[in-house]
Amino acid sequence: MAAEKEGRRQDRMFRSSDGLGEQEHPRVLALELPEPGGPPARVVLELVQPSAADLPSHPDGSPPGRLAAGVSGAGTTPHLEALQRIADANAGNRASPGPGYDASMQYAVDALEAAGYDVSTPAYPLPKRVRRRSGESHCRNVLAQTRTGDPRRVVVVGAHLDSVRKGPGINDNGSGVSALLEIATRLGGSPPVRNAVRFAFWGSEEDDLEGSLHYVKTLSRSDRDDILVYINVDMIASSNAGYFVLGGEGKSRKKFGPPGSAQVACVLVEQLAATGVVARTVPLDRESDYAAFIDAGVPSAGVMTGDRGTKTGKQAQRWGGQAGERFDPQYHTPRDRLDKLDHTALDRFTRALAGAVAHFAMSTGSRRPG
Repeated sequence: MAAEKEGRRQDRMFRSSDGLGEQEHPRVLALELPEPGGPPARVVLELVQPSAADLPSHPDGSPPGRLAAGVSGAGTTPHLEALQRIADANAGNRASPGPGYDASMQYAVDALEAAGYDVSTPAYPLPKRVRRRSGESHCRNVLAQTRTGDPRRVVVVGAHLDSVRKGPGINDNGSGVSALLEIATRLGGSPPVRNAVRFAFWGSEEDDLEGSLHYVKTLSRSDRDDILVYINVDMIASSNAGYFVLGGEGKSRKKFGPPGSAQVACVLVEQLAATGVVARTVPLDRESDYAAFIDAGVPSAGVMTGDRGTKTGKQAQRWGGQAGERFDPQYHTPRDRLDKLDHTALDRFTRALAGAVAHFAMSTGSRRPG
């Protein structure tokens, strides 16, 4: 992740012509990053949405923008504790394939079914090099979709459920999994949304993205075109946290994403700004589960707090933490445990993701297939 240029304000302008939101007016978001010691960043936003009176609401009358009201980092704690217990009981990891992964998968299924979702666990083949047990040829993803919303217009938000074999993976990626479980539980399986919401928990991310790659590859063309956006959540509680939105930056499709990806990044930046933090956009690097969605032409972006990269002085000034140290000193080690998480970052990202999911769940536009 490149260090930011010192001593000058950076203005980033995102424009969308993808049709993911309302079509009546243009939509623009500008993020003006402050100089060191200056005032907070200013987010200029024109996201035209229908009025609350035009949209369905909760029984308590709250508008759709508050569909996930009550979501917080604190709500992730029971899920994080459960994943830590699962790893501790299974040789210190939740790697797929393996008993720790199987238990993590069952935990997610139980939580999602209890919240009222339609849940499935589609299988994908395992390459011979990653098979660990005799007769083991497949592993499973977990998918949970709302029973409401147009199933031909789907918002997909995903996080990988597996850890590496060297550790429990509570930040990587129990943090992302727990945030999605918190959001899904608060949202409920039958929310008043226009578009269906699908929560995806991927297996084998740590083994070349096998779970998500097979899932997207085997979708029909119609099913791929039904996906409005994909949001990836991978590591959102690093102990020396940064605030990164992947996507919306770069000149090539490989780094920038398909048309509409800047729109997704734009909304994530805006939602993080609402929590009081200035996010930095960085190019997509194909190191997580958004890769398959990008290749399929789905507008995609992601969030993370950083892994093996080193925090710069300017980043430490902006976000706190220690300059010259890794964002996650516990990355891919046995120390990636519950007691190493940055709970402030986890809370901000969880709330921002809830806002982004609610935003796209109520979008009236549609992406152009192709």
